[in-house]
Amino acid sequence: MYDKIILALSLEHGFAEQAIETAQRLGGKSAEIIALHVYEPLSGSVSTYLDDDLVQKAYNDAKRMLAARVNGVANVKPVILKGHSSRTITAYAAEIGADAIIVGSHKPGLRDYFLGTTAARIVRQASCAVIVLR
Repeated sequence: MYDKIILALSLEHGFAEQAIETAQRLGGKSAEIIALHVYEPLSGSVSTYLDDDLVQKAYNDAKRMLAARVNGVANVKPVILKGHSSRTITAYAAEIGADAIIVGSHKPGLRDYFLGTTAARIVRQASCAVIVLR
């Protein structure tokens, strides 16, 4: 049993229900479950061409989507952070003393073979247990 579990959720992929069920089974009724989405800021020159209001709207939309995914689920708290996905997830897990991270994995494409997937980077970087869902 785990006491504090992070669900690393990508709002583009639909495994939230499976991840929540897995976290509830692994943590039991008393576990603290954090549904975490990392909002990656736009890089360099791209950000200079976008209106700040549009960027803020996208961030607010992501917060609403995350809250909607976990709405009504007991012991699940939505958290959204800005940063690089794998580094932010593992740093936040260490900061809050998480026992486990649950992360989804997708079928890797050619780019993933060269750079690695977010799930693979989390497995390598995390100092706690990592459960990868397919």
